[in-house]
Amino acid sequence: MKIVILDGHAINRGDLSWDALRDLGTLEIFDRTPEDSVVARAKDAEIVLTTKVPLTGEAIRQLRYVGAMFTGYDEIDLQAARERNVVVTNVPTYGSASVAQLVFALLLEQRRAGPPTRFRRSGHS
Repeated sequence: MKIVILDGHAINRGDLSWDALRDLGTLEIFDRTPEDSVVARAKDAEIVLTTKVPLTGEAIRQLRYVGAMFTGYDEIDLQAARERNVVVTNVPTYGSASVAQLVFALLLEQRRAGPPTRFRRSGHS
């Protein structure tokens, strides 16, 4: 089974291992994929994983599975996937914990800094 990752840099900047995917089949990882290269890179693959690379009907023609490694599906032609019985999934809880942590860190920083100050332009009162 051939697995293609179209934009590996977005999800793995070198600190994660792709070994679990390599155990499933032949894995090709591209750091970035321009839109005009998607069809060629997805050719002969059964699985494509992406974060932001658009997948058109032509690109998913022969696929069995598309994994969106983010929360939405906006870059994937879902109609074409349905017509071809291609399974499409995403990661609905991607970033939930880190977003909550950021919100509380910002709230604490705002509390520490106090209320916003008004700035005056020099020469104006």
